[in-house]
Amino acid sequence: METPSELNELRSSIDNLDAALIHILAERFRCTRQVGKLKARLQLPSADPAREERQVERLRTLAQAASLDPEFAEKFLSFIIKEVILHHDLTRGANADV
Repeated sequence: METPSELNELRSSIDNLDAALIHILAERFRCTRQVGKLKARLQLPSADPAREERQVERLRTLAQAASLDPEFAEKFLSFIIKEVILHHDLTRGANADV
């Protein structure tokens, strides 16, 4: 059975959005790597709980405005934050002489 053209078009849009997400995440991590290097140089902690809390609230508000489940947005951001902190900690370890 042939796949309906409407389904193919929707899947193509999803594929494009997935690619955009990957590129956006890559750019975000390029920025956070720079933050990690700066924090290591300035001997600042990897985590910033107050900023993380503000970001979670901000993303929850944005998600709600975009008709996206705020719980999902929070889980997604929490995952990203954990990865960023891990990268910051690795940067700190690599720059232990800083």
